[in-house]
Amino acid sequence: MIWARHSKLVTKLGIAALALVALAASGNAQDAYKGKFTLPFETQWGSVTLPAGDYTFALPTATFPYTLYIQGKAGSAIIMAASADEKVVSGHAQLNLVDIADVQNVQTLEAPELGMIFNYSTPSQQHMGHNEAHQKTTPQSAPATQVSENKTSSIAIHVGAR
Repeated sequence: MIWARHSKLVTKLGIAALALVALAASGNAQDAYKGKFTLPFETQWGSVTLPAGDYTFALPTATFPYTLYIQGKAGSAIIMAASADEKVVSGHAQLNLVDIADVQNVQTLEAPELGMIFNYSTPSQQHMGHNEAHQKTTPQSAPATQVSENKTSSIAIHVGAR
Protein backbone atom coordinates (compact mmCIF):
# COMPACT_ATOMS: atom_id res chain seq x y z
CA MET A 1 0.00 0.00 0.00
CA ILE A 2 2.84 2.40 0.85
CA TRP A 3 4.58 1.36 -2.38
CA ALA A 4 1.40 2.22 -4.37
CA ARG A 5 1.32 5.75 -2.87
CA HIS A 6 4.99 6.29 -3.63
CA SER A 7 4.58 5.07 -7.20
CA LYS A 8 1.64 7.47 -7.77
CA LEU A 9 3.67 10.34 -6.31
CA VAL A 10 6.70 9.50 -8.47
CA THR A 11 4.46 9.23 -11.55
CA LYS A 12 2.84 12.62 -10.85
CA LEU A 13 6.22 14.26 -10.26
CA GLY A 14 7.55 12.71 -13.49
CA ILE A 15 4.60 14.01 -15.51
CA ALA A 16 4.97 17.47 -13.96
CA ALA A 17 8.70 17.50 -14.77
CA LEU A 18 8.04 16.50 -18.39
CA ALA A 19 5.38 19.21 -18.71
CA LEU A 20 7.83 21.83 -17.39
CA VAL A 21 10.54 20.70 -19.81
CA ALA A 22 8.10 20.85 -22.74
CA LEU A 23 6.90 24.30 -21.69
CA ALA A 24 10.45 25.59 -21.35
CA ALA A 25 11.42 24.20 -24.76
CA SER A 26 8.45 25.82 -26.48
CA GLY A 27 9.13 29.13 -24.72
CA ASN A 28 12.71 29.15 -26.04
CA ALA A 29 11.67 28.57 -29.66
CA GLN A 30 12.50 31.90 -31.27
CA ASP A 31 12.69 32.93 -34.88
CA ALA A 32 16.05 33.94 -36.31
CA TYR A 33 14.43 36.96 -37.99
CA LYS A 34 10.94 38.41 -37.88
CA GLY A 35 9.16 41.62 -38.65
CA LYS A 36 6.42 43.34 -40.57
CA PHE A 37 5.96 45.31 -43.77
CA THR A 38 3.20 46.92 -45.84
CA LEU A 39 2.75 46.29 -49.54
CA PRO A 40 1.16 49.35 -51.20
CA PHE A 41 0.29 47.31 -54.30
CA GLU A 42 -0.16 43.71 -55.43
CA THR A 43 3.26 42.07 -55.51
CA GLN A 44 4.66 38.84 -56.94
CA TRP A 45 7.04 37.05 -54.55
CA GLY A 46 8.45 33.92 -56.14
CA SER A 47 5.42 31.88 -57.22
CA VAL A 48 3.06 33.68 -54.80
CA THR A 49 1.02 36.81 -55.50
CA LEU A 50 0.37 38.93 -52.40
CA PRO A 51 -2.36 41.58 -52.47
CA ALA A 52 -1.69 45.05 -51.08
CA GLY A 53 -1.83 45.14 -47.29
CA ASP A 54 -0.03 44.65 -43.99
CA TYR A 55 2.02 41.51 -43.37
CA THR A 56 4.14 39.88 -40.69
CA PHE A 57 6.89 37.41 -41.43
CA ALA A 58 9.15 34.95 -39.65
CA LEU A 59 12.35 33.23 -40.70
CA PRO A 60 12.77 30.34 -38.24
CA THR A 61 16.48 29.80 -39.01
CA ALA A 62 19.12 31.69 -40.95
CA THR A 63 20.34 28.47 -42.57
CA PHE A 64 19.46 26.75 -45.81
CA PRO A 65 16.70 26.26 -46.87
CA TYR A 66 15.82 29.90 -46.21
CA THR A 67 12.07 29.54 -45.65
CA LEU A 68 10.03 32.66 -44.93
CA TYR A 69 6.56 32.36 -43.37
CA ILE A 70 4.33 35.32 -44.27
CA GLN A 71 0.94 36.15 -42.74
CA GLY A 72 -1.55 38.81 -43.74
CA LYS A 73 -5.30 39.45 -43.68
CA ALA A 74 -5.65 37.93 -47.14
CA GLY A 75 -3.94 34.71 -46.05
CA SER A 76 -0.52 33.24 -45.52
CA ALA A 77 2.35 32.07 -47.70
CA ILE A 78 5.54 30.08 -47.40
CA ILE A 79 8.32 31.38 -49.62
CA MET A 80 11.79 29.95 -50.10
CA ALA A 81 14.74 32.07 -51.15
CA ALA A 82 16.58 30.98 -54.28
CA SER A 83 19.88 31.86 -52.60
CA ALA A 84 21.43 34.08 -49.96
CA ASP A 85 24.53 36.27 -49.86
CA GLU A 86 26.44 37.23 -46.75
CA LYS A 87 26.56 40.95 -47.40
CA VAL A 88 24.39 43.97 -46.84
CA VAL A 89 23.79 46.68 -49.42
CA SER A 90 21.92 49.13 -47.18
CA GLY A 91 21.97 49.75 -43.45
CA HIS A 92 18.28 48.98 -42.92
CA ALA A 93 15.96 46.04 -43.52
CA GLN A 94 14.02 46.27 -46.75
CA LEU A 95 12.40 44.43 -49.63
CA ASN A 96 13.81 45.34 -53.04
CA LEU A 97 11.33 45.08 -55.88
CA VAL A 98 11.71 45.14 -59.62
CA ASP A 99 8.99 46.04 -62.14
CA ILE A 100 8.73 43.33 -64.80
CA ALA A 101 5.97 43.76 -67.39
CA ASP A 102 4.07 46.13 -65.06
CA VAL A 103 4.13 43.63 -62.18
CA GLN A 104 6.10 44.38 -59.01
CA ASN A 105 8.32 41.40 -58.06
CA VAL A 106 10.30 40.92 -54.85
CA GLN A 107 13.90 40.49 -55.93
CA THR A 108 15.72 40.57 -52.55
CA LEU A 109 15.13 40.86 -48.83
CA GLU A 110 17.95 42.73 -47.09
CA ALA A 111 18.48 41.64 -43.49
CA PRO A 112 21.39 43.70 -42.11
CA GLU A 113 20.82 42.31 -38.61
CA LEU A 114 21.74 38.88 -39.98
CA GLY A 115 24.35 40.25 -42.39
CA MET A 116 22.49 38.62 -45.28
CA ILE A 117 20.57 39.34 -48.45
CA PHE A 118 18.00 36.73 -49.52
CA ASN A 119 17.48 36.46 -53.29
CA TYR A 120 14.15 35.41 -54.82
CA SER A 121 13.29 34.15 -58.28
CA THR A 122 11.80 36.70 -60.65
CA PRO A 123 10.66 36.29 -64.24
CA SER A 124 13.13 37.63 -66.76
CA GLN A 125 12.32 39.74 -69.78
CA GLN A 126 13.74 36.94 -71.92
CA HIS A 127 10.66 34.86 -71.07
CA MET A 128 8.21 37.64 -71.91
CA GLY A 129 6.70 38.02 -75.35
CA HIS A 130 8.60 40.17 -77.85
CA ASN A 131 6.00 42.97 -77.73
CA GLU A 132 6.03 43.18 -73.92
CA ALA A 133 9.81 43.24 -73.76
CA HIS A 134 9.96 45.85 -76.50
CA GLN A 135 7.40 48.09 -74.76
CA LYS A 136 9.38 47.99 -71.49
CA THR A 137 12.59 49.36 -73.04
CA THR A 138 13.55 52.86 -72.00
CA PRO A 139 13.78 55.66 -74.56
CA GLN A 140 17.35 56.73 -75.40
CA SER A 141 16.64 60.24 -74.10
CA ALA A 142 15.93 59.02 -70.53
CA PRO A 143 18.81 59.50 -68.08
CA ALA A 144 20.28 56.39 -66.43
CA THR A 145 18.98 57.37 -62.97
CA GLN A 146 15.43 57.54 -64.32
CA VAL A 147 15.79 54.05 -65.77
CA SER A 148 16.65 52.54 -62.39
CA GLU A 149 13.97 54.56 -60.62
CA ASN A 150 11.32 53.30 -63.03
CA LYS A 151 12.44 49.67 -62.69
CA THR A 152 13.21 49.21 -58.98
CA SER A 153 11.80 50.26 -55.63
CA SER A 154 12.10 49.26 -52.00
CA ILE A 155 9.75 48.71 -49.06
CA ALA A 156 10.89 49.21 -45.48
CA ILE A 157 10.73 46.29 -43.06
CA HIS A 158 10.16 46.83 -39.36
CA VAL A 159 12.28 44.15 -37.69
CA GLY A 160 11.36 42.39 -34.48
CA ALA A 161 7.64 43.20 -34.72
CA ARG A 162 5.18 40.37 -34.71
